[in-house]
Amino acid sequence: MSENNYSYFTEPTLQQDYAQSITPFWQQCVSQGRFTGQGDIQVHYAYCVPESAHASVVISSGRIESLLKYQEVIYDLYHQGFAVFILDHRGQGLSGRMRDNPHLGFVNHFDEYVADMQHFLNEVVIPNQQGSLNLLCHSMGSAIGALTVLSMPKVFSRVVFCAPMFGIRPAMPQWLASTLITVNRLYNACVPGASGYFFGQRNYHEEPFATNRLTGSEARYKLFRELYTLQPEIQLGGVTPEWLAAASAAMWQIEQHASELTLPVTVFSAERDGVVDNQRQQRVVSNMPNANWVSVAGAKHEILIEQDAIRTPVMRQIVSFFNSDL
Repeated sequence: MSENNYSYFTEPTLQQDYAQSITPFWQQCVSQGRFTGQGDIQVHYAYCVPESAHASVVISSGRIESLLKYQEVIYDLYHQGFAVFILDHRGQGLSGRMRDNPHLGFVNHFDEYVADMQHFLNEVVIPNQQGSLNLLCHSMGSAIGALTVLSMPKVFSRVVFCAPMFGIRPAMPQWLASTLITVNRLYNACVPGASGYFFGQRNYHEEPFATNRLTGSEARYKLFRELYTLQPEIQLGGVTPEWLAAASAAMWQIEQHASELTLPVTVFSAERDGVVDNQRQQRVVSNMPNANWVSVAGAKHEILIEQDAIRTPVMRQIVSFFNSDL
């Protein structure tokens, strides 16, 4: 089925569509597994390959996300002929945690995320790949995806970055960010009972829809929060100073090497993004020699779970872009 006549789910009937179509599809068509990453961390993954697959897509998700949150996206891609592969980044989703408090958003270095992705590609994706291999990234997953492409430049044919984390809001000078991270690390190390979080961060909590920064779709937001309530093991809280330091180093590395991302790239930038820094994002993307930067009017940070009027056109563009070589 071409991207022009595929029918995407709509918000008024989404709850019903999950029960009647998406959940049975997930149970019947999706295989799941796990492998052991660096530091003996268990990394959970899922994939599905339709009989008529003409190409493949790897999904690199954002911070706090789980592959379970991508069931609608995976359903859409699968039913348009793509083999789909996704993992839960270490420290979140169904993958293992690296701190006693499972809500702490922690990583030593983004190289650990990249090593997990490389293992996933070599051991799971490439052996089951159908046709060309594309990469679909969201937010933090875009930073991981960009670093993976830099480390394995011949693996992917095309990349889509959605609301990529090439800069974080609030934007601040590097010296100030580094100072705050250093002070916070000392505080966590020296103060008895310190939470381990960066200043102002806390365990997972459900933000009311009216004040959320992620999406304008109440239907998709409700499903996302219900999922995290029903499966509390995938909940994740705020970030640690260690994660912030690792993210800062990763974003700097991407900015310095953006010109080496020479494959075809499409970037969907959320016009109303309150999470990532769109100005720095645009600056980084401008150095990618074969990139198209698209500002998505009205979109908040999570474009792939936005309102139908935003999500459906973006999904059509993603599918069309990945099918460009056919």
